[in-house]
Amino acid sequence: MNQMALPLQWPADPRSDAFLLTASNQMAARILEQWESWPTMAAILTGPRKSGRSLLARIFAARSGGTIIDDAERVPEVQIFHAWNAAQAERRPLVIVADASPPRWSVKLPDLRSRLANSSLAEIGPPDDELVAALFEQLFQRRGLDARPDLIEWLTARIERSHLAVIRAVDMLDQGAMERRARLSIALARSTLLQGGLIADS
Repeated sequence: MNQMALPLQWPADPRSDAFLLTASNQMAARILEQWESWPTMAAILTGPRKSGRSLLARIFAARSGGTIIDDAERVPEVQIFHAWNAAQAERRPLVIVADASPPRWSVKLPDLRSRLANSSLAEIGPPDDELVAALFEQLFQRRGLDARPDLIEWLTARIERSHLAVIRAVDMLDQGAMERRARLSIALARSTLLQGGLIADS
């Protein structure tokens, strides 16, 4: 498991200062690392919610001196248009973080649409087994929960392959362990996640 850590001087949230790298997101990270070879000084970074895309964009900005537009679908198109032009004029790379790239992201401004079409695309995919296990380990550690390897292996084999599902599972298990005043175990996880509808009975 590799991690891309933010530079020490970067004022990161101490709980989220490293981006976990696996095959599911490595290509996106590599594209951002190689920004000097982009055909234009702009790239679109897409990925599922809670996939670490904003963190990856911040790492990019800290390392490259570039700029970010996060949640681009909620930003006025004219603002993105001017930021894209400024990135070219200043030769300062820009990463635009969005849920999806056009045409799935419906851009109305024709001049912006054409510029985005000429931008590099970095896509974070759904988490693979390696990343799911690493996310469970990371999230449990952040909450001070003792999750044994056998529990993480059990969860990885059963949980939906999405970043949100992993986060919801940890939320449920944290709450369940607190309410029952019990340590984390496979038995507790099975009953808690079955009740919460995150896993199917098997």
